[in-house]
Parts: sequence; structure tokens; C-alpha cells
Amino acid sequence: MNQKLTPMAVLLLVIATFLWAGNAVVGQVISDMIPPITLNFIRWFLAFLILLLFGGRVLRLNGPVWRNWRQYATLGLLGIGMYNALLYMALHTSSPINVTLVNASMPIWMLLVGRLFFSSSISLRQLGGAMLSLAGVAVILVRGDVGQLMQFRFVIGDVYMLIATIAWAFYSWLLSQDRHEPEMKQNWSNLLLAQVTFGIMWSGVFTLGEWTVTDWHIEWSWGLILALLYVSIGPAIIAFRCWGLGVQRVGPATAGFFANLMPLFAALLSLAFLGQAPEPYHGVAFVLIVGGIVYASRATKTA
Repeated sequence: MNQKLTPMAVLLLVIATFLWAGNAVVGQVISDMIPPITLNFIRWFLAFLILLLFGGRVLRLNGPVWRNWRQYATLGLLGIGMYNALLYMALHTSSPINVTLVNASMPIWMLLVGRLFFSSSISLRQLGGAMLSLAGVAVILVRGDVGQLMQFRFVIGDVYMLIATIAWAFYSWLLSQDRHEPEMKQNWSNLLLAQVTFGIMWSGVFTLGEWTVTDWHIEWSWGLILALLYVSIGPAIIAFRCWGLGVQRVGPATAGFFANLMPLFAALLSLAFLGQAPEPYHGVAFVLIVGGIVYASRATKTA
């Protein structure tokens, strides 16, 4: 079945990627105030408390969450327990430009995971769109100066981000399978709450390990509290909801191309906070990234 972009699908995916770009910026700002895995746990625990107000009944002992616990435990591990924890870890050990570059490979992993594990086809148009979109990301990364490519040095943080990107590709494809009971679809918060419930279990175990083997401490401040509220509501609840709806409308392969908007949004947010004027290369990058999304989406199919 052909899945075409619609204005609503574009809006949903753009909102998600914009909020996630803000998550990366905020995560870097507070990286010295709180351990990365602990940050992920607190973030999702606060989101869990908020989601309980909307769909707590779904967690009853005889409910669909526990009947399908393997499914939601897997989604919670990939999308909540792993991706964001690895992202925050990467921001501690690698430069933002390298982290963004690795994350920009997401459309490629979306296509490969879909082909190898979910019987999805890959067209030349999709590959061409991926390359076009990646070119736009590269323009942002080198700030219009190709000479900066010679300065790249990959470290452990880049490996963290690579694992996170592959995990997110699997998460998106599993989310698109639509194997949920009717009750999970009736209330938008039910599906997310099921994932978050298991996600904080995974994150709790990882956080315990972090505090056991490291000497981290938390530097509490009002700035950190506000940052925690932002990453718990915007990039967590709102962005995940928008991404889920977007994936259902256009499929994970096409949705993956929107991840390449994150470097552009991150650059614009950084410019806004630093008070710097936009550069011409931002416009070039925008055209390439959006062009890649539109070009590839015309041939995106699901099995």
C-alpha cells in the first residue's frame, strides 16, 4: 500500500523531531549536572506519573498490558530504556557534531531493518532520497565548510549513538505493526503508558548499575528542575505521541527521513539561544533535507 505524506502527517513528525532536537540541546546543557542514565530514568518516571492521570486504568492486573507484557517490554527497552539513555551518554563522551552525524544515519537503518526483519522493500528512489537528505545534514555539520570533514574523530560516544539509532529503527518498525488490543487504541495514552511502564523498569535497573559503578552526583538547581520538566513533557509525552501517529500514517521508512530535520532544528535552537544570525548554508540544508523526504516518500511502500 502506498503511503503518501499529508499535511497532518508532516506536522506530527515535524513536532516530534523539533521537540527531540530541543531534548538534545537541553541534554547537553545539563550534562554536567546529572548522570545520563539517571536523567533518562527521572525523565520517564515523571512522564509515567503524568500519563497515569490519563490512562492509569489500563495497568490493572487483568488488563492488556500484562497479557502482552513481552511486546511492551520490548518497546519499552528499545524506545525508552535504550535510545535516550544512550543519547545522553553520547553527549558526555562525544562532540555534538559527531552525535548528530551518527543519528543522521537513521533513514538508512530504517530501510535496512525494514528489509531484513519486516519484509519491506527498498526502492532506488528511497535510497536516493536518503542520500539527498544526508547531504543536507552534512551541510549543517560542516557549516558550509567541507574542510571540517577532516577533523572528525570517532570515539565511544559515537558507538553509543549508533546503537541508539539502530534500536530506534527496530522500535519504530515494531510500533508500526499494529498488533495492539482495541483497548490500547481507544485512548492515546494507553499505548504510551504501557511502554513507559516497562521503560522505567529497564531504566531503573540501568540507573542502579550507573550509581553502583560510578561516583556521579546530582547538582540540583531550578534550571535543572525546569529542564527535567521540559524533557519529561515535550520530548517524552508529546513527541512520542506525535511520532507514533506519524509512523501509523506514513510508515516507519518515510518517518525515518524526518529524523534528518533534527540537526537543522538543533542548529536553529542553538542560534536562537546564542543570538546568532542564520547562515546561508542553513537554507541550503533545509532544501536538501526536505527534498530528500519528499522524493523518497513518493515510492515508500509497506509489505
